Amino acid sequence: MGRDSSSVVNSAKHQQLALQMARESIVLLQNKNQLLPLGKNLKVAIVGPNANDSVMQWGNYNGFPAHTTTLLEAVRKVLPENQLIYEEGCDRTSDKALRSLFHECRADNKPGFNATYWNNRRYEGTVAATDRVTTPFHFSSGGATAFAPGVQTADFSACYRSTFSPTRSGKVAFRFQMDGGVALSIDGKEVAQTGNSKNPTAIYTLDAKAGQHYQVEIRFKQLYGDATLNFDLGEEVPLNMTAVVEKVKDADVILFAGGISPTLEGEEMSVTIPGFRGGDRTDIELPAVQRALLQQLHQAGKKIVFINFSGSAMGLLPESTACDAILQAWYPGEAGGTAVADVLFGNYNPAGRLPVTFYESIAQVPDFEDYSMKGRTYRYMQQKPLFPFGHGLSYTEFTYGDAKLSKSIVAKGEKVSLTIPVSNVGQREGEEVVQLYLKRPSDKEGPRYTLRAFKRISIPAGKTESVTIPLTQESFEWFDSATNTVHPLAGAYELLYGGSSDLDKLKSVSITVQ
Repeated sequence: MGRDSSSVVNSAKHQQLALQMARESIVLLQNKNQLLPLGKNLKVAIVGPNANDSVMQWGNYNGFPAHTTTLLEAVRKVLPENQLIYEEGCDRTSDKALRSLFHECRADNKPGFNATYWNNRRYEGTVAATDRVTTPFHFSSGGATAFAPGVQTADFSACYRSTFSPTRSGKVAFRFQMDGGVALSIDGKEVAQTGNSKNPTAIYTLDAKAGQHYQVEIRFKQLYGDATLNFDLGEEVPLNMTAVVEKVKDADVILFAGGISPTLEGEEMSVTIPGFRGGDRTDIELPAVQRALLQQLHQAGKKIVFINFSGSAMGLLPESTACDAILQAWYPGEAGGTAVADVLFGNYNPAGRLPVTFYESIAQVPDFEDYSMKGRTYRYMQQKPLFPFGHGLSYTEFTYGDAKLSKSIVAKGEKVSLTIPVSNVGQREGEEVVQLYLKRPSDKEGPRYTLRAFKRISIPAGKTESVTIPLTQESFEWFDSATNTVHPLAGAYELLYGGSSDLDKLKSVSITVQ
C-alpha cells in the first residue's frame, strides 16, 4: 500500500468530507415548540461531560485526526464569550468530574507528551516508534490496532514524558484505566505502580503548586491479551448540582452534551460500571448522574437541548420529558463539534435518520438469551418505541402524496418502479429520506414489514419532487417456509412508504408478484 502524502491526508477536501459525514448523520429526535434552531442573540450554557471531549468523538477502531473540534470549541466560534457559560457539570458515570489539566502539559515546548515505543516489554533496545500525544490518552490494541505505526500489538512497552506546569495550586489526580502495567514517576521518583484497572482510577494525587514545573513520566507495558491505556490528569470536582444550576441561572437555554463514550462501550474492554460490563451494556438508560443533573436543570425552569453522544441506542424516556429538544450525534469524528453547532444554530437543516430502534427502556427489549425474533427490532416489535427506526425530524415539513406503480401486477423477472410525490410545505429548503418498506400480509409468522429501499433528496421550500424508486425481482425476496429458503417469492404484497418506519405515518399501495 502506498503512503499517502500530506497533500491528501487531512487535505481541505477530506476535512470537508468529515464535516459532511457528521452533518448528515445527526438525527433530530425531538424539537418541542420548534426550539431549534437557536437564535444567535441568546445566552447559552454548555453543560455535560461530552461538551469538550475530542477523544470521545473518534469512536472505536479510529484514526487520529490532526485536530478535532469539540462542541464547546465550535459554539465559541458562533457566540461571543459574554453570551456563553461553560460548566462541565458532571462526569459520565461518576459523582466526581475530572476537570482536565492535560493542556498544561508540554514536551519540548509543544503541547502534550513525547512518546517512545519498543517492541519488547523492557523499555530498551531499538526504538520502534516515536510520537507526540496531544490529547488525553485513548489507546487500544483491540482489533489489531497499534498504539503507533511500527509498534506491535503485543509484547511492547512505551514511555510518555512531559512537563506539567500548573497555573494554580491544588490537588491534581492522575487518572488511569488500563489493560497492562503502568508506572508513574514525578521528577524522577516513582510514585505509583498498578495494572489492569477496569474503571477510571486516580492512582496518584499531586499537591501541585502554581508556577512549579513537574517532570511527568508514564511507563506502560502490554502484559497479556489486548492492551489499553486511558489517561488524563486534572482536578477531581465533587458534583454539586445546586452550584451547577446557580452558575447557569442566567442562560436562556442549556446545551447538555451527554451520553456515553467509546471508553464505556466497545469490544472486550476492562470496564465494570453500573450499566456497563466488559464493553457490553447491561442497560440502555442514560447514566444516573447525568439524568439527575438534567432533572435539576429542568426543575429550575430551563429550556434544555440534550445532545446525546453514543454508538448505540439509548433509553431516553425521562429525557424526552425533561428536555425540549434532543439531538443524536453518535461519535461524529473530527468535525463533530462543528456539525452539531451547525444544526443547533440553523446553518444546517438536519435530515439524519435512526438506523436502529430507540426503545423506551430495556423492558421493551427481549431477553438476550431468547433467540426468537419475537419483539425484536421494528420488523417484529408490537410495542410503540420511544423513537422508531428511520425516525428523524427537520426544520421544515414534508408531506407525501399518493404513489403510483408502473404496474400493479409484476411477472416473474420483470422490473417495476414506484413514483412518490413528496412536498416540502415548510419555510426552508431541506432534505427528506424517503423510505420504502415491504409487507407480505399472508405471512403471519414473518416480519410485519421490512425496509427495501430509501432515497435522500433535497427539496426547496414550497416545491414538490417526484421520487422514483426502482424495484427488481430481488426486492421481493422473502422467507419461503415450504423450502426454508429466502428467494423472490410470488404473492400479494403491500409497499409502505413515508419518512420513518412508524406505521401510523406510512402510506401504502398494493402489488402482486407472479
